[in-house]
Amino acid sequence: MTEYPTIFDGHAYCFPDVRGLMGFPTPEVKHIHVQKSMANHHVQPWLIRDHSPGSTSTLMDDSRWPDDDAIRDVNFRPTTHGRYEWTVDGEDYVKQYFPPSITDMGYPPENLIAEMDYANVTGTLLHRNPYLGIGNDFIADCVQKFPDRIFGLAHVPEWTVEDEPDAAASMVEGAVRDRGLSGLQFLTSQLHLYGKNPDWSSDGFTPFWDRFASLGVPVFFSLSINEPKREPLLDHYLLELQRLTTWMEQYPETPVVMTHGFLWTLFADKDGFQLPDELWRPFENPNLSLQILLPIGLGDKFDYPLPQAQPLLRDLVRNIGADRLMWGTDMPIVMRHWTYQQNIDFIVKYCDFLSKQELALIMGGNTKRLLGLS
Repeated sequence: MTEYPTIFDGHAYCFPDVRGLMGFPTPEVKHIHVQKSMANHHVQPWLIRDHSPGSTSTLMDDSRWPDDDAIRDVNFRPTTHGRYEWTVDGEDYVKQYFPPSITDMGYPPENLIAEMDYANVTGTLLHRNPYLGIGNDFIADCVQKFPDRIFGLAHVPEWTVEDEPDAAASMVEGAVRDRGLSGLQFLTSQLHLYGKNPDWSSDGFTPFWDRFASLGVPVFFSLSINEPKREPLLDHYLLELQRLTTWMEQYPETPVVMTHGFLWTLFADKDGFQLPDELWRPFENPNLSLQILLPIGLGDKFDYPLPQAQPLLRDLVRNIGADRLMWGTDMPIVMRHWTYQQNIDFIVKYCDFLSKQELALIMGGNTKRLLGLS
């Protein structure tokens, strides 16, 4: 019988009904943001008529990126059961961004707690993404409802930080000091979405980062390149890692986490994964940890229990250390591919090369320590 460690999910979501404003100032601003984001998202859309593959080029004119008028007038809309839909020449298209179980297009904390109870997950850390809502009140309310089970990260609209550093810093300070959130998530792809300065480690961001660092809480960086015309993609991703290294040198006292792991598909081939040495260099800094969310990144390419990931996880333990790896799920979005229990079992049951101590650290101990919970 498999012996399970105490499990703490380092990466999950709750979000309001995405058919509402989600904290955006107007319906138009929200619509532009979400349509641009979904146009760049990797999930394959399909044609409702016959389920044949569709193209997200029907959502946006890449030649006009990143202008707001790059999005096409196709009646893009969130509907029900996790679906975004749009219409081109009388044909309806679907992008199944959420799993079909998200019937009402929101995910309140009670739903997450029910899944956690069933899978015997003791606690979780809520992450952020602007197309799941901006502002910090909704997440803070989730934490307040379940203060011993749910913890949350603050967010600031990244595209405002360089232009309005004081307002951005005040937003984060209020979320942490007054609303009880546990750190900041910063998504670098959002700068590209608005055509802003992509170098978030440069001097223009210093007034914001100086005030943030004084809070003494961790920052979670999401380094995805979610936009068109960024070839060669690998070069741009390695540039993001260089920026991360620069940032950590500037703020050596701040704990840092790279969310989601690496961009795994950049390093996959028919024989598995070939990870270049450049990936390990930022981890020479002992303040940096890595989240491992392999099913959300690879679940549409490989079947459960993902044996291709076993040598990958061995490499991570060898090069980074089990004391700096943090398991997470991306719940509920990961249920496009796997159940909550499968997210647990593929490591606990099938990665038998991990010791009990390593499992305990990866499956929650490291995240709890970072949040000051152990």
